[in-house]
Amino acid sequence: MKQAERREYLIRFLLDENPRYQNIAIPREESAQSGLLRSLLNVRPPKPVSSMFLAVQDAYLQEESRRKGIVYTRDLQAIQPKIYLWQGDITRLAADGIVNAANSALLGCFIPCHGCIDNAIHSAAGIQLRLACAELMQAQGAQEPTGSVKITPAYNLPSHYVLHTVGPIIQGALTLEDCELLAACYRACLALAMEKGLQSIAFCCISTGEFHFPNEKAAQIAVDTVRQFQADNIDAPEVIFNVFKDIDHDIYRKLLQGHSKA
Repeated sequence: MKQAERREYLIRFLLDENPRYQNIAIPREESAQSGLLRSLLNVRPPKPVSSMFLAVQDAYLQEESRRKGIVYTRDLQAIQPKIYLWQGDITRLAADGIVNAANSALLGCFIPCHGCIDNAIHSAAGIQLRLACAELMQAQGAQEPTGSVKITPAYNLPSHYVLHTVGPIIQGALTLEDCELLAACYRACLALAMEKGLQSIAFCCISTGEFHFPNEKAAQIAVDTVRQFQADNIDAPEVIFNVFKDIDHDIYRKLLQGHSKA
């Protein structure tokens, strides 16, 4: 199958499996088809699917990943020993693990084509990621606590694993507890990464954006917590601070260059 054929197959499968979608027409334009496919994947609940669908989906998503361009840790320049700063789409990073800023349900974002990192990671990984998260949550029998972490394979992402952590949601004034919970997210991810033998881990800007944690304070907590963990643990993984917005890139660069020995 060519990529266009894979895309149309996946769309038709997802439309056919839900009677509510029977009146949805497949658009002709590639961009519109891509948006429809992503939307259908976003809203699909965690339920079994055929091996044929998974094979076509995996081939499609891996080709999309190749077209976006894969970024390897070895090609990045450290801004400090074992610490990197990279601006871009985290789903392009071929780190051992990438961190997903999840919500407490841990099932990914169900809002079609939403701009959050949770949506981006699940969309690029494929439906297996939601299935794996659902299995974890069913076994746990409760919502994921703030400050904790779960790990899954990364499936069709270029990374090996996804670490799903739930950061604090800020409502009103920032509190000391909020700051402690955010630091706990970073420590939990680093500890689990080290336990699993990961050599590199990419952190998104946990709890900023949709969760409204102030960007500068969040970055300061992230940098301080990572530095302390690496200082305390000789086998701690390399860390990539992944940012998407210019404002976060500027904040992290100032923080990291201000303490750089280079």
